[in-house]
Amino acid sequence: MKFVLLAVAFFATLSLQRSVRYARNESTDFTAPLQFRKDGTFQISILEDLHFGENAWDTWGPQQDINSVKVINKVLDAEHPELVVLNGDLITGENTFLENSTKYVDQIVGPLVERGLSWASTYGNHDHSFNVTGATILARERRWPNARTRQMVTGDDAGISNYYLPVHDPACTSSDCAPELILWFFDSRGGWRYQQKDANGNKVGQPDWVDVGVVNWFTQTNAELTNKHQKTIPSLAFVHIPTNASLALQEAGVDGHKQPGIDDDAPLAQQAQGWCPDGRDDGDACSYGGQDVPFMQALTTTPGLLAVFSGHDHGDTWCYKWDGVLPGMTVAGRGLNVCFGQHTGYGGYGSWERGARQVLVTRDKLREEKAVDTWIRLESGNVVGRVSLNATYGQDKYPATPNTKTSCPTCNYTSVTPMPGTKRRRSRHGPVDT
Repeated sequence: MKFVLLAVAFFATLSLQRSVRYARNESTDFTAPLQFRKDGTFQISILEDLHFGENAWDTWGPQQDINSVKVINKVLDAEHPELVVLNGDLITGENTFLENSTKYVDQIVGPLVERGLSWASTYGNHDHSFNVTGATILARERRWPNARTRQMVTGDDAGISNYYLPVHDPACTSSDCAPELILWFFDSRGGWRYQQKDANGNKVGQPDWVDVGVVNWFTQTNAELTNKHQKTIPSLAFVHIPTNASLALQEAGVDGHKQPGIDDDAPLAQQAQGWCPDGRDDGDACSYGGQDVPFMQALTTTPGLLAVFSGHDHGDTWCYKWDGVLPGMTVAGRGLNVCFGQHTGYGGYGSWERGARQVLVTRDKLREEKAVDTWIRLESGNVVGRVSLNATYGQDKYPATPNTKTSCPTCNYTSVTPMPGTKRRRSRHGPVDT
């Protein structure tokens, strides 16, 4: 086991040394706004649920991470995005120690830095734990010049990864240019509070929805951008845990040809799952508390917002156009597209083939049709679920997505041991140490 860990560290160091050399020689200014290509396109690769650092004390834990890096490399060899989005659960925080929790970030971003790509993150429930939190991950990300992740909202309950990134016309030479596209990022929190225990010595749970203070910041900031530039700016949003709308849409029925994708996590897990309306964290008494309603209201009433992309539920990969008021809901969808990505990492639950959702924004299509194109690039190299999120999405028919499976080819799972000093139990969303 010691040899495996040393080998992983050695090869990761070599890769990152190459990455550092590449980054230092690269003239790209990652503090400058993102821009469309000269051909009028802007592509995003979304990496979901990487779950690095799982069971590092067992030989298969580091092997999972090696295979996750291979997935990232295969996707980026086939696709050439302007931005990579790390959309939550970068790390399985329950399995990490205080001393080394954030070092996994270096391994995750190595393939990106090596290619001179910039990235932006949202943080998920597994990124918030007793030994790691969004704040410590952000500090590690910011060591790299390529990181665009920010914290624009402060406060104990705000979370960390709440911010926006403008995307400009390549001819833009001034900070006063109106963006062609806005990318919004939200922290859906969850997991455990960092280095906190209650009077009985138990870890303290954290709410798993976008905080209302962040919602207020979002609506106010979007209004300010609209007023400043005197126009509605098209936008996309990224948040790790999906809202209750995704569950309601799933219960309405996912058609494999109209909403192509895997639909194996049913019922899916949404924001405010296991919380009570009065704010108690009691999954035995309450299944859903409704605390994500303000966030859903903000999303659906934001002019120009075309789609929101989530992960969390590894076995769901579909997109659905949310129209009207769904059963059990009070918020009207107004045509917002709600999408899942593809489980990218070998950590976390499930054996669905790894991959990453791609989003291609074309300026002409954005202006004329209010539409974007999206597909999933799998580890095998195959492309599935290619659709256009346009006015007729949900009516048009597409090929169904094959439900292919993969397993870690170098992992020996015959020995699964608890984290030293803890007892292990498993939940649907991965291992939990207590």
